[in-house]
Amino acid sequence: MAPRKVIITCAVTGSVHTPSMSPYLPVTPDQIAADAIAAAEAGASILHLHARDPKDGRPTAHPDVFMQFLPRIKQATSAVINITTGGSSLMTLDQRLAAPLQAEPEMCSLNMGSMNFALFPMLDKPREWQHEWEPKLLEATRDTIFKNTFADMEGVLERLGKGCGTRFEFECYDVGHLYSLAHFRDRGLVSGPLFIQFVLGILGGIGADPDNLIHMKRIADKLFGDSYQFSVLAAGRHQMPLISIAAAMGGNVRVGLEDSLYDGRQLAKSNADQVRRIRGILEGLSLEVATPAEARDMLALKGGDRVAF
Repeated sequence: MAPRKVIITCAVTGSVHTPSMSPYLPVTPDQIAADAIAAAEAGASILHLHARDPKDGRPTAHPDVFMQFLPRIKQATSAVINITTGGSSLMTLDQRLAAPLQAEPEMCSLNMGSMNFALFPMLDKPREWQHEWEPKLLEATRDTIFKNTFADMEGVLERLGKGCGTRFEFECYDVGHLYSLAHFRDRGLVSGPLFIQFVLGILGGIGADPDNLIHMKRIADKLFGDSYQFSVLAAGRHQMPLISIAAAMGGNVRVGLEDSLYDGRQLAKSNADQVRRIRGILEGLSLEVATPAEARDMLALKGGDRVAF
């Protein structure tokens, strides 16, 4: 029996953390490209990508910014490029879809529902802010909702999934999101092998602890049987402990400075630091890391030669 392969996803920059929180957070297209390429070289087979305004680091959905780093990453690595459709809660759906619709990537993330996505507790830690927008963005999450209605999700599945041949990292922040995904499966709008990302530790979603991870896995098994692959991301200090548990349970893992700024007790100096750390853990568990080609096969992706960049 062939050994099980574990997919490492690296979420390179995201829209959760801000430049004042770490000097190592990639902000410019050059930094995002360099960090993504290094993460792929360290063992990440999927690169989950957001964009930031190169002037001040704020999240942006503008396709022109994405196109300053997407082709460079594709030319330098064989990793699967996965573009966010989440962006941030302050963006409209059309803004969030602009870059993916232009790029037609192999994968995109898809948040499986509307939710409170609260970042304002990060204001509790005193710090010197580099940019005025940073505390304002965090405070704004106290009274905004990340919107992904059933109509929104249907549109994404139609326009990106059917229209572009893109498959999805289905981000499930709570148990109800699994049932929403099963609803789309039952209607024939999605099909296996599904790639389900259990997201633990965002205020507004399920908490980051082993019991919740086990519960999410139990419900996913009940709903999807053997027609899915699961992966786990856990916010902040919960990252490495919970994704290590996930790997031991038969899952895949996600690291990256979008999810946690740390490597052990120190700030991670790059995304590759986190990739190397989880790779060491996986190999210590006698697990093998999937190559990009193996990840494509596991998830039935269309291949990097069929993207539009």
